Amino acid sequence: ERDILINAVLMASNDDVVTVTQAVPAGGEICYQREGETFSLAAATDVPLYHKAALRDLAEGSSVIKYGEHIGHATRPIGRGEHVHTQNLSSTL
Repeated sequence: ERDILINAVLMASNDDVVTVTQAVPAGGEICYQREGETFSLAAATDVPLYHKAALRDLAEGSSVIKYGEHIGHATRPIGRGEHVHTQNLSSTL
């Protein structure tokens, strides 16, 4: 059994994104916990330190949830594991 490094934080159980606590290169593993269970996904793109990564595919125009709240809309399709930031998110904050 391998050790799993938790390197991302899920703020609320219904969030669409996690925040990485260390930079993750494209192809790297993003590991987080939801309600005591550990999950992982591959980073589709580089995700810089303290930035967001998508937990699921998000369609253009869809609402993006973080902290259990709507934080903006996807300005283009965002793939699972992709960096979520100003290049693909129109913030409402």
